[in-house]
Amino acid sequence: MYYNKVDISGVDTSKLTVLKESEKMELLKLCKQGDKRARQKLINGNLRLVLSVIQKFIGRGENADDLFQVGCIGLMKAIDNFNTDLDVRFSTYAVPMICGEVRRYMRDNNPIRVSRSLRDLAYKAMQAKEQLTAEKQKEPTVKEISDMIGVKQSDVVLALESITDPISLYEPVYSDAGDTLYVLDQVGDKNDDTNWLDEISLKEAINMLQPREKNILYLRFFLGKTQVEVANEIGISQAQVSRLEKNTLCKIKGQI
Repeated sequence: MYYNKVDISGVDTSKLTVLKESEKMELLKLCKQGDKRARQKLINGNLRLVLSVIQKFIGRGENADDLFQVGCIGLMKAIDNFNTDLDVRFSTYAVPMICGEVRRYMRDNNPIRVSRSLRDLAYKAMQAKEQLTAEKQKEPTVKEISDMIGVKQSDVVLALESITDPISLYEPVYSDAGDTLYVLDQVGDKNDDTNWLDEISLKEAINMLQPREKNILYLRFFLGKTQVEVANEIGISQAQVSRLEKNTLCKIKGQI
C-alpha cells in the first residue's frame, strides 16, 4: 500500500477486514468484561483505520512500518479507554488517540531541539488532551486543556506548536479540478501593497453570498467544525454541506 508494498509490519493490508459499527460496540462491551479474543478481533478489525490515519504522516522521513506500529498502540489505548455508554462512534474517539500517539513518537524523534520546559509543558498538555478526550469522547478545546493544567491558553498553543512537525512550503492544502493551492501561496507579504485590495475583494465576494452559504463558511473555517457537525447543526445531510461548501468556494474564487 505504501511505497508499492502490500505488506506493512508483517500485515497483509489487502486482507484486512472492516467491522460494522454495531460489531465494534458488541466487541467493545466484551472487552470491558475482559474478553481477550474480542479485543484482538477489535484490533484486527480497525487496522484499516490506523492505515488511513498514518497516511498524512508518510513522507516526513519516518518509516511506514514504525508509524503503523505506533498507530496500533494508539488504537489499543482507544479500545481500553472508550466509554460504550456514550452515543459516540468508535472511530470519532480513536482517530485523535492514534494521531496523538504518532505525533508523540515523531516529537520524541524530532531533530529540531526544543527547550526542556516547553517540551514538559507540551507533554502535560498532550496528557490532559488525552484524558479529556477519554472523558468527553471528543477532542477538547484549548481552553479546557489550559484550565486543566493551570496555564494560559497562549502557553498551551505555543507548547503544542513547538512539537508540531514543520510543513513544506510546497505542501498542498487545497485542490480543485487540478488547480492545487500550496502553503507557499498562503504566505503573505506585509510589504505587498495589493494585499488590502485582495481583502476588499474577498469581503465583497463573501457579502454577495446567501445567508446559508455564509453560515456554512463561518462554521467550517472560523469555528473549525467538521462537515458532519455542520450538517447536524443546520439540519441537512453531510453530502449537501460538502456540495454547498465546494460551490461557495468556487463562487468566491470566481468573484475575486
